[in-house]
Amino acid sequence: MHILFVADPLESFAIYKDTTFSMMREAQRRGHTVAACEPRHIVWQRGGVVQALVRSIRLSGEAKDWFAVTSTETLALHSFDAILMRKDPPFDSEFFYATHLLEQAEREGARVFNSPRALRDHPEKLAIMEFPQHIGPTLVTRDPQAVRAFHAEHRDIILKPLDGMGGTGIFRVRDDGLNLGAITETLNANGAQTIMVQKFLPAIALGDKRVLVIGGKPVPFCLARIPQGGEVRGNLAAGGKGVAQPLSDADRAIAESLGPVLAARGLLLVGLDVIGDSLTEINVTSPTCFQEITEQTGFDVPAMFIDELETACAIRRV
Repeated sequence: MHILFVADPLESFAIYKDTTFSMMREAQRRGHTVAACEPRHIVWQRGGVVQALVRSIRLSGEAKDWFAVTSTETLALHSFDAILMRKDPPFDSEFFYATHLLEQAEREGARVFNSPRALRDHPEKLAIMEFPQHIGPTLVTRDPQAVRAFHAEHRDIILKPLDGMGGTGIFRVRDDGLNLGAITETLNANGAQTIMVQKFLPAIALGDKRVLVIGGKPVPFCLARIPQGGEVRGNLAAGGKGVAQPLSDADRAIAESLGPVLAARGLLLVGLDVIGDSLTEINVTSPTCFQEITEQTGFDVPAMFIDELETACAIRRV
């Protein structure tokens, strides 16, 4: 297959942990051809098809200078066997516009994973609203009084912006309610922005678990991201420690409940965030943790992913 990765600049990859890199490496190992571009390289003009300036690359196997560019040319997106949308969050206006360009490419015959429409339809924090049976007490609001009422009921809460990533902008307010007003005003911009408020889950001490679902099926191991140094956040970007472990019964039940539903919508890869027995987020833009799980358990997550990609492309050709 000829596979195009739409991603951040290749020069910015930290390949010792980067999931997109691990996908590329496994694809090349199987003999597939790898190319890459950034969303800013995608273009459409009336009378033509969606195109992009792409770099065909060859992975070197070296830690430094890990790729070599074999050609640079403008190609129609539908000429690729598969396109993997792997641009990291935030899901801003430019990401949104990129999904529309990719959806036009789909109309022209391109195969895009994850589906551009599904990326738009599943904002990573709000997507949990569809599955209330799996989540803890949660409030989505702009109203400071609603936040105060939620705190009065649950006494220990987490507040976070809807567009945050890597643990940015997450606050905990305990029973005393200290700084609740100031935190709410900061996050909701004095009522201009919607925020999410959730009951604090003590199980975070055991880790914020990333449960990967590929082709509707759970990877048998998750990565528990354990807060360090008094932090409430387990995100690796916020200093959390990643510990791979087998799925619990609750992890597996959540993944098996959501997996087929999300896969049917064109979400080939999903990263579920689970604290204790509660689903907290559904990550669809650029789920990670392939390398950490593979290195710690021996289970080859990139191989499972490319298996499912090959199957998905074969099905779509029929």
